[in-house]
Amino acid sequence: MDRVHAFGDDALGELDAVGMVQALRAGTVSPVELIDAAIARVEAVDPACNGLAYEAFDRARTRARQPRPYGGFFDGVPTFVKDNVDVAGMPTMNGTDAWEPRPAADDGDFARAYLATGLVPLGKTQMSEFGFSASAEHPRLGPVRNPWHLEHTAGASSSGSGAFVAAGVVPIAHANDGGGSIRIPASCNGLVGLKPSRGRLPLDKDMRQMPLRIVHNGVLTRSVRDTAAFYREAERVYANPKLPPIGDVTEPGKARLRIGVCTRSVAREASPEVSELTHKTAALLEELGHRVVPVDNPVPARFVDDFLLYWSFLAFALVRGGRRTFGETFDRAKLDNLTLGLERYAARNLVRVPAAVARLARVRRITSRLQDTCDVLLMPTLADVTPRVGHLDPVADYEQVIARLVEWVAFTPLQNATGEPAISLPTAVSASGLPVGMMLSAPVGRDARLLELAYELEQARPWARIQD
Repeated sequence: MDRVHAFGDDALGELDAVGMVQALRAGTVSPVELIDAAIARVEAVDPACNGLAYEAFDRARTRARQPRPYGGFFDGVPTFVKDNVDVAGMPTMNGTDAWEPRPAADDGDFARAYLATGLVPLGKTQMSEFGFSASAEHPRLGPVRNPWHLEHTAGASSSGSGAFVAAGVVPIAHANDGGGSIRIPASCNGLVGLKPSRGRLPLDKDMRQMPLRIVHNGVLTRSVRDTAAFYREAERVYANPKLPPIGDVTEPGKARLRIGVCTRSVAREASPEVSELTHKTAALLEELGHRVVPVDNPVPARFVDDFLLYWSFLAFALVRGGRRTFGETFDRAKLDNLTLGLERYAARNLVRVPAAVARLARVRRITSRLQDTCDVLLMPTLADVTPRVGHLDPVADYEQVIARLVEWVAFTPLQNATGEPAISLPTAVSASGLPVGMMLSAPVGRDARLLELAYELEQARPWARIQD
């Protein structure tokens, strides 16, 4: 297998983010050593994985040399930010070449909260154009490749973040999710990816203005404790009073849960291999004492077209408002076929969009009925194993790309519409040796329940590691 990673005998070693905090506090490593090691790892891995959108190495080194503490639990721990949120001094290009890069004047709302935890950004990571595709395959920069097997996609849209965390470049990186873009790269790259409840973390202004807030910020990590620690620390910076707090989740929960298992999405049944792996995870949960029952997917098939209509409407707004939003250098001719195809689809169906959005906003009423019988729902993160680079090539014919996209990303959009939390865990491995994520979802506000269950699964069956 064509595998690449940067784990080695340097300051980062095999530490996760919490382990790095402990090493910093013990004085066994310094912030400068961590940042320098992470930069060396970027330079070693990026030629193969191609996850870097913008480098800010000098800025990170300057920050690391400042007297500590800077403030924040993760002081000195290296990270990356996905290239669709504003960070002062860095351009925000949204994975496209459609306008001239210019540095953001200020941190956006999310970056302010994210960096207040002490994380030190080394730059920004690549993503698919505007996050519309589940594979980042930039026509000029090339595809972001999966470090587990370079012929396969790293998933998207948070592709560069997924590849870098999996390859050991950094222990934690920003990701966000408008249709699965935290959970998809988590599944492809063998990572932990929690899409939190709607409103759990702040959004930048452009994402707040969406008619239905389907985008959720979060992180990708290699360990449950890193994800849990991040949400604990983020909650100290930004807490939504409308949601139950996550708090400090450090171990499995004691309650035995009612877990529904479903291998049929709104669009299709999962592939035989993925279905079998899902049932193996269900069997493990049963062995751990949880009550596991099969459930039918209650969401009507119309959801697929409704979500596609809304997805395409977002493309329509970006393309038609490009100069107003991105400046006079905006050139729609530089957009890929997927973005332009979505824009055309919306233009032909604008009259149907309001009703589709209204139905999407009501889907949570349907999924809430499952809460009478289930505390948590188990489904595969994706309907099939990770495809090769080129399967979702955004410059191919639009009809081909969108059909393949809907087929593969059949499970994750549901929780973007409902606002419910969902976590992808790397509990399975395909016959070809690639990670396969399993997705657990819960009612809105019950993010802590998912983290407790994630701890339990991680302890019972530790994840496969790329360096082994």
